[in-house]
Amino acid sequence: MNRRKSMFAAGLATTVSALALTLGGLAAPAQAAAGTVDCHGTVHNNNPNHGIVGCQNNTDHNVTFRAEIVCGLAPDVSGDWVTLTPGQYSESSGVCAFYSSGVGSVGWTIQ
Repeated sequence: MNRRKSMFAAGLATTVSALALTLGGLAAPAQAAAGTVDCHGTVHNNNPNHGIVGCQNNTDHNVTFRAEIVCGLAPDVSGDWVTLTPGQYSESSGVCAFYSSGVGSVGWTIQ
């Protein structure tokens, strides 16, 4: 009789462990899917030397970003660092030198 109880206990422990691993495996992707930072870059409508990046923080923690502007025929520029709280939207921008041929591309760096 003791042997049956031991076998039942071992089987129950194995089942509980397998269930815990399965549930733990399901919980991990939910944490990974906590959100993203959605950014887009553009050139100002009236000033071809002005690049702008707007970001929306869809995560559950603060995020810091800045614009990275590639300038034709002039040194590249970086915008100011901007910190976003969860759910917040803001922009960072940079202006190429007057002798630039304009914004070649607009990107961003996220810390």
